[in-house]
Amino acid sequence: MRPITVLVVEDHMVVREGLRRMLELDADLHVVGEAQDGRQAVALARKLRPDVVLMDIAMPLLNGFEATRQVLKAIPAARVVILSAHSDDAYVTNASAAGAAGFLIKQSSSHEVCEAIRAVHAGRTFFSIPISRRFVRADLRSTGDVAKTSAKAPALTSREMEVLQLIAEGKSNKEAATELRISIKTVEKHRGHLMEKLGIHDIAGLTRYAIGAGIIESSVQITII
Repeated sequence: MRPITVLVVEDHMVVREGLRRMLELDADLHVVGEAQDGRQAVALARKLRPDVVLMDIAMPLLNGFEATRQVLKAIPAARVVILSAHSDDAYVTNASAAGAAGFLIKQSSSHEVCEAIRAVHAGRTFFSIPISRRFVRADLRSTGDVAKTSAKAPALTSREMEVLQLIAEGKSNKEAATELRISIKTVEKHRGHLMEKLGIHDIAGLTRYAIGAGIIESSVQITII
């Protein structure tokens, strides 16, 4: 039987290497690649076409939520399992809305991580026990709690999410334009749209929003530009 191919996405090298070693102890799992940020994850997923992507959330340049959306858009057959240090409802809801089939907290055992990968590959969903206890059904997209939460969240486009993260990380419009390979004027346009949608009109406010939504970590310094 062909092993399940896995792409590991984690910005901390020691954690990433540990995950690889752990997964490769199981004969039915094969790590085909590693990525250190969301943008690299999308590129490698397109190239390697893994069965399952084990995805961190808080990463530079492109967070795990948006990376999940882009991976699944490029490879609809792939399955994504989020592995995060945070398990707040907002994180789980955003992961589910992005299309993730599973959500694990980083305190999970190696056995649980491997079981999650096998479960989502088989077409099921898998959530850590503390998370499952908070929801009536495993498929979060069908719960009333998620529907209510999602209804409150402004619908940002993929590009607006990318611009939001870069701005919240302290990048200038010029730096964001260079990173996204678009014009400064286009960055300014997306920035204006997302500010209008969120009802936030300063960089500090956008950064606080990004931290609260799990897009960036709270250690990111707020820069006024």
